Amino acid sequence: MRHPEPIRDPATAVRLFFILVSVFLLWPLGVATEFRPWALFESESIQATVRFLGTFWPIADDPAFLRLIARETWRTVAMATVGISLALVLAIPLSLIAARVLSLSGLTGTMDRVPFWIRQSVRWVLIVLRSIPELVWALVFVRVVGLGPTAGVLAIALTYAGMLGKVYAEILESADQHSSRTLLRNGSSRMQAFFHSLLPTCAAELTSYTVYRWECAIRSSVVLGFVGAGGLGQEMDNSMKMFAGAEVATMLLVFIGLVALADRASATIRRVIG
Repeated sequence: MRHPEPIRDPATAVRLFFILVSVFLLWPLGVATEFRPWALFESESIQATVRFLGTFWPIADDPAFLRLIARETWRTVAMATVGISLALVLAIPLSLIAARVLSLSGLTGTMDRVPFWIRQSVRWVLIVLRSIPELVWALVFVRVVGLGPTAGVLAIALTYAGMLGKVYAEILESADQHSSRTLLRNGSSRMQAFFHSLLPTCAAELTSYTVYRWECAIRSSVVLGFVGAGGLGQEMDNSMKMFAGAEVATMLLVFIGLVALADRASATIRRVIG
């Protein structure tokens, strides 16, 4: 009786090849970054970790401290929301200019020189805005406007304007362009083509990405607090400098709950618009 041949994945050799190539390429990168994960399991590292985590319990539950954390948590959410709102004010017009689908001169296939360079200039502005991390912007604005949430709001606004503008333009360009081009060829303005053709088609995707970025901004606003931009992060930085592990533990729990609520809110909004 002839036994059936074992079933083999025909792509096994190809996958193994790419795995080996990836390891070969990543190894010098790990050496350059001095990546040594085994250092975490050395006796000194374990003892320091145990001592630090031991200060987390019992967590801080003083009423005055909890009121302070509640106020700073609300300030963190406000910082992220206002920052995203300002980012939208910048990102929406820049994305409309950067999107080729709304170009009148591009209807013939070759864009005129002036519109082309205007569009390229806007794209470079978006690259500059998103290439500078919000933490760097925060350090700059802390020295300009002083300590506090204003620096965080401006940092989030600039970085996220670059991110939102780029993705918005890509979403518009990836949409079905037949109806928008038809409107433009028949004398409609760019705004008419946008509102009556592109926006109804891309509204769900645009909104979903905006809500996702708002959720990311909440996490960023906590990090920005470590450089003096206010909010929950600044209070956490102060407690860590004083080695107040109980306060740090309380704020970590609040931050986890805040991110969970933001994730739930964003999921609800996506479900409604979907």
